[in-house]
Amino acid sequence: MLSSTCRTSSTRVSSCLRTLNIRRWYGAPPAVQSLDPRRDKTVQVTNSRGVNVIHDPLLSKGTAFSINERERLSIRGLVPPRQQEMDKQLLRVKRNLDACDNPLDKFIFLSSLQDRNETLFYKLLIQHLEELSGIIYTPTVGLASQKSHSIYRRSRGMYFSSQDRGAMSAMVYNWPHDEVDVIVVTDGSRVLGLGDLGANGMQIPIGKLSLYVAAGGIRPRAVLPVVLDVGTNNESLLNDPLYLGMDHPRLDGEEYYSFVEEWVTAVTSRWPNALIQFEDFKYPHAYNLLNKYQKKITCFNDDIQSTSAITLAGILASLKARGFQQDDLSEERIVCVGAGSAGVGVCEGIIDCMVAQGRVRTREEAYKRIWMVDHHGLLGNNEIVDDAQPDAKRMNELDERQSCYIKQDLPDCLPLDQVVERVKPSVILGLTGIPGVFTEKAIRTMAQHHERPVVFPLSNPDTHAECSAEQAFKWTDGRAIFASGSPFKDVDLGDGRYGRTNQCNNSYSFPGLGLGVTVSRASRVTPNMFLETARVIANLASRSQLKEGILFPGVQDLRNVALAVGTRVCEVAYDEGVATAKLKPGELLADVVRGSMFVPDYVPLVHQPY
Repeated sequence: MLSSTCRTSSTRVSSCLRTLNIRRWYGAPPAVQSLDPRRDKTVQVTNSRGVNVIHDPLLSKGTAFSINERERLSIRGLVPPRQQEMDKQLLRVKRNLDACDNPLDKFIFLSSLQDRNETLFYKLLIQHLEELSGIIYTPTVGLASQKSHSIYRRSRGMYFSSQDRGAMSAMVYNWPHDEVDVIVVTDGSRVLGLGDLGANGMQIPIGKLSLYVAAGGIRPRAVLPVVLDVGTNNESLLNDPLYLGMDHPRLDGEEYYSFVEEWVTAVTSRWPNALIQFEDFKYPHAYNLLNKYQKKITCFNDDIQSTSAITLAGILASLKARGFQQDDLSEERIVCVGAGSAGVGVCEGIIDCMVAQGRVRTREEAYKRIWMVDHHGLLGNNEIVDDAQPDAKRMNELDERQSCYIKQDLPDCLPLDQVVERVKPSVILGLTGIPGVFTEKAIRTMAQHHERPVVFPLSNPDTHAECSAEQAFKWTDGRAIFASGSPFKDVDLGDGRYGRTNQCNNSYSFPGLGLGVTVSRASRVTPNMFLETARVIANLASRSQLKEGILFPGVQDLRNVALAVGTRVCEVAYDEGVATAKLKPGELLADVVRGSMFVPDYVPLVHQPY
């Protein structure tokens, strides 16, 4: 996790909010919905009584029920007699959490807390976000996903399986909440850098939505994690008697896409305004689904678009750290190792920004600034014979998205070391899921040509990063600007200096994006929302932090980051005409966004019979 010295103060982030174009007055655009449901309530009304209140994680207060609540909710005598407020509860759960021996045990403990008292869970998470985000999310969520069938205790979210075809439109009404703002859905085919984990992939939507609530301020009762269980090709899971998913190979082709279509039709029929986040879908399904639905419903692909936004933010911030202007992006020479959905998506976001800045006139011109490498080597001209890798052959044809990055002047399948030697990149990105792909020779070669080489091993979890922070700083004599997908500790360079690490993770981008889309009730998620998300995040670090190589606020400030991003995304939604929520004349958009964010505090419970 980022060290405490890396944290940007709330004051710094708040001052950044004031620099955004959010002070203009907004009238009420044509719309059909009000923002009132986003406001916090001072009293919560429930139809439940007795043990049903105690066992409902959205209602339970544990030991904090007042005497009057115990009486009117019929729980007097069902909880310990002494009332203890949240501060005492936090002390108890933090002590027990700290007593856990390892990250997986902490993950299990926190999951249990979430299952019995969500208000307390989110209060704890927000207060210790820097410490606990790595438990509920990457890297620990990767191990939890691998072992999900072994540590299963209680169901959370919804599963739609191959045996449910034809029944999904009815199934969605099994979910107990009529209001759903955000759905995170996965088919478990490409979980982090761990591959096909089938139904075990449910831990990823759960973790993502926990950050939507803690960082983005989305209401806990308005989120829905989903797994589309179309089978798995993971033999170890198929042969494991404890595996809880469908025990057959994955659906594919038209059978697969018709399954997803039925699910999309079902959820949008009940929750037409929900934001759908596609998560951990393998290539090319990830792109195919995004292309099919992004102009029809409110959706985006986290691995393609949200990862692109935070990576672009990192590169823009690194330009400032190296003494350049952000408009100098088109002068960078970027090598991207990884040509799957994440790699291509990240590079497309960079291309979008280059074109928007105006230094290059066409996308074709911008493509010349990025060299893409897959597991065979460089995407190059297969008619050029080269001694560096004479036996390498690309067995599969590249699709139209990957073909944009083919370099006609260099041989196909050129190995990374040779690519770096010939291209002399200023930035190297890793999105392979393969540990150790960044070689010492490649990084040292970069350092020979650039005073501060930018090294971003972005694969998750940390055990699958393309190189470690220690390696990056060692191979560049401490001069690297380093950012990774999972957290690494700062590196002691041995001379009183520290190599600063950054977590270039989409946890910085998707919570604010979801907040902005939800508050504005945007009917579509537009490309400009991701571009503006990147620009906002790129401007949050102070000049002194950038000088040290610190590119982003610390994880503890994710809530403030989400507020800044969400406000800007809201503004884009209204500017582009996709917002459908009414704003009262004279309202400041920043105030509306801030006021909409969920705060985990206990409120009085009142029973109201059906």
